[in-house]
Amino acid sequence: MITQPRTIIDKIWDQHVVEELEDGVSLLYIDRILLHDRSGGLALRSLRDERREIFDRRLVFGTMDHVIDTVPGRNSSTPVPGGAMFIEAFRAEAHRQDITLFDIGDVRQGISHVVFPEQGIALPGTTMVCADSHTPTLGAVGALAWGVGVTECEHALATQTLAMRHPATLQAQFHGAAGRHVYAKDLVLALIAAIGAGGATGYAIEFAGEAVERLDVEARLTLCNMATEAGARTGLIAPDATLLSYLEGRPFCPTGDSWELATRTWLDLRTDPGAVFDRTVQLDAGSLAPQVTWGTSPQHACAVDSPVPDPEDTSDPAAAQRALDYMGLHPGVSLTGLAVDAAFIGSCTNARLSDLRIAAGVLRGHTVADGVTAICTPGSTAVRRAAEAEGLHRVFIDAGFQWRESGCGLCFFAGGDRFAPGSRVISSTNRNFENRQGPGVRTHLASPATVAASAIAGRITDPRQA
Repeated sequence: MITQPRTIIDKIWDQHVVEELEDGVSLLYIDRILLHDRSGGLALRSLRDERREIFDRRLVFGTMDHVIDTVPGRNSSTPVPGGAMFIEAFRAEAHRQDITLFDIGDVRQGISHVVFPEQGIALPGTTMVCADSHTPTLGAVGALAWGVGVTECEHALATQTLAMRHPATLQAQFHGAAGRHVYAKDLVLALIAAIGAGGATGYAIEFAGEAVERLDVEARLTLCNMATEAGARTGLIAPDATLLSYLEGRPFCPTGDSWELATRTWLDLRTDPGAVFDRTVQLDAGSLAPQVTWGTSPQHACAVDSPVPDPEDTSDPAAAQRALDYMGLHPGVSLTGLAVDAAFIGSCTNARLSDLRIAAGVLRGHTVADGVTAICTPGSTAVRRAAEAEGLHRVFIDAGFQWRESGCGLCFFAGGDRFAPGSRVISSTNRNFENRQGPGVRTHLASPATVAASAIAGRITDPRQA
């Protein structure tokens, strides 16, 4: 029997269909449900109030990350107004309902989309949901993962299923080899600049091509993390030998004969030759320079050595002009040399061990410019400890960075951690919306290397020239 060539997205989807519903909606089995402190307690408490049981508590995992303090020596205190309530409620419900929780003080604690791959909870071919928009990060391990609302999360907890409509498919191919100081963050910013912040709305993206295959898994996590910023439902990358090497031996991974069987199955999760995507986008990785954003959307990105564009040359001149007004910039201004008040390395986008190694390589032997506030929050407690074992923390501290605990603080403003109002920040995070890192704060997204180089110079700097 001749079978139709299928994409990796189709393969995982088809393996999880419980029942086909009306109007093209499928009831999907969900392999993992992931929770965090800002919404996990709400979902668990609501379930209990409705006298509904968790379908399989072994498949539910939680971590403290969104509202916790990142200051060294922290406890359950938080700078977020009302945040202690979220922390305490989540902890109480997790213990009451006997789910795995990576709490404050647990060596496994960290930012959701850092710890779940790190622990081997996110695995190839699985479906995973979390009440967080950057859940597609986990697609870097060959999974189908997406963000949901609290109500959907509650439904998944009770039934291990969700009703979903199959997304359209988009393949983003990066040809060639990326140049010096061009990283996954630069690749994905270039993609979003090319297709727009809504360019992948309704799609699941498969990232492919030579430049993607060359990336280590931590860099792939960065790529899939920002599929969200293109409007995508999710993003993913086919499993390969690089991924198997990354996963082997992680705490929640299969072992022994189960590992051998799993790896054979995982390597079959590849798009078939001849499979048709609804859309294909191609970029030449070798032609890209380090990227930096100039506006208030990730699509407002260009080469670090380019001038700020004229709004009339963009797809939405009115929005571009509003962005420039907020950022205090004018068309033609050089991004390179633009003074910054702060530099931040952290978040679920770029705060893994490899990111810290890259930044430390730029910082070593240098100090942060006078007047620049520089902060690093490692993506997990395990990342922090591994970095300290290598002495990377000394590089950051000696350079003038604050070395903090793992958490989402300073990536998004929730009333707690923030940068000074009106300050200009070069940041390794994923969003540069108005007020994202504090009231009036103007955020420029970039790779850890560009952030580190800019912190040293006190102005946006091309890391190739640092």
